Amino acid sequence: MTKHNPILYPAHEAQRSGIKTYFNALAAGLNFQTAVVSMAEMYGFAPKPYAELTKNFLTAAEEMTERFAKEYTKPAFGLDTTETGGKTVRVTEETIKDKDFGKLVHFKRETDRNDPKVLLVAPMSGHHATLLRDTVAALLPDHDVYITDWKDARDVSMEKGDFGLDDYIDYVKEFIKAVGPETHVMAVCQPTVPVLAAVSRLAEEKSDCQPLSMTLMGGPLDTRAASTEVTKLAESKDIDWFEENLIGKVPEKYEGRGRLVYPGFVQLFSFMSMNPEKHAQSHIDMFNSLMKGNREKAEKIKDFYDEYLAVCDLPAKFYLETVKKVFIDHELPRGLLTHHGDKVDPAAIRQTALFTVEGEKDDISAPGQTLAVRGMCKNIAAGSRFHYLQPDAGHYGIFNGHHWREEIAPRITGFIRETGKRRGLAYTAPNNAIAPEAYAPPAAPDKKPRRRKPAA
Repeated sequence: MTKHNPILYPAHEAQRSGIKTYFNALAAGLNFQTAVVSMAEMYGFAPKPYAELTKNFLTAAEEMTERFAKEYTKPAFGLDTTETGGKTVRVTEETIKDKDFGKLVHFKRETDRNDPKVLLVAPMSGHHATLLRDTVAALLPDHDVYITDWKDARDVSMEKGDFGLDDYIDYVKEFIKAVGPETHVMAVCQPTVPVLAAVSRLAEEKSDCQPLSMTLMGGPLDTRAASTEVTKLAESKDIDWFEENLIGKVPEKYEGRGRLVYPGFVQLFSFMSMNPEKHAQSHIDMFNSLMKGNREKAEKIKDFYDEYLAVCDLPAKFYLETVKKVFIDHELPRGLLTHHGDKVDPAAIRQTALFTVEGEKDDISAPGQTLAVRGMCKNIAAGSRFHYLQPDAGHYGIFNGHHWREEIAPRITGFIRETGKRRGLAYTAPNNAIAPEAYAPPAAPDKKPRRRKPAA
């Protein structure tokens, strides 16, 4: 593969350099003005109320400009403790497997609780796995949590080879086996497709490590089921357009120099352009909060954007294969998806219980795209298939925020506990669980025969 946009990465690097220089200079100027106002107040040249108001404005403006100049790098999970069983328990991160393009990380709790093992498969879609910090935090009290921590492709040497959709499925299979038997696997957004493929292949192989349950949340399992701006773009272009316009080459200063990637900054721009008014208003709210001294509200907004603006590059091969196979050709629901040449057949899954979760206002993976998997997993018993549609939740709301913590996470806990109970496992009593409800499809509308008008 040689086609790519040769100016994509250099243009971005030059733009970022210019923006950084400009806003750093602007911040320095604002800092100087704050000092001048403070001096004027000290010597009585500026009334105190006027000086305080001006300093608040200048300080808030300076902090905002520093953020515009900032390079956003991968944040830490920062989950050092959790509350479970009425106790504060220490949590440490340990790497179970460290592979070329991703790690398997375990959030080890210092407790003797017997909780279900959950493998949380994070998206490889431009953000770091830390985007699921709130997801992990809500699971920790009642689960033994593992997560896939994908690496930034621009930091992976060309010597490590390439990485495509087959490799992703390989990684998921290997990580499931590393966590071991009686694992519950959970996927958010993009990885719902490769996770379903991995579980299907494990079922076809009659593996001893087939997961007890599989939770698929807001994913593009069948994008024909509901249209979004994401699906419209895929439908309006051929794969050559994506390759020629959205693929760049990693510059010399990075470890992955020469690697073809789908840059994280392109994905970030795509996501932000879907809701520009919302992001602009969030920054206005941040500025106003800083002006008024409401640090708590400002910090919440800052924490979100510290994470949201920290992006990573995807291997071009993986990105292009995902676009073509998932969004353009719909290979999975059409029964055409293969893994290293072998057909992926979700109908082979019999032992793994299924729970699908969607958000009513999801504009990335709209309701229906995830639920469509039920038609593919024909041989999972009806009593082992569950679905939940979260009212008023957008895409991020199904794995982050109060909807996730108060409504969705407890239902996943209840589903996992119920699945384990049916398999004869005795887990420690959960802190917070809601019993799953069996999914009943909407009743078909009555189709009464139309009465013909009598002939004139």
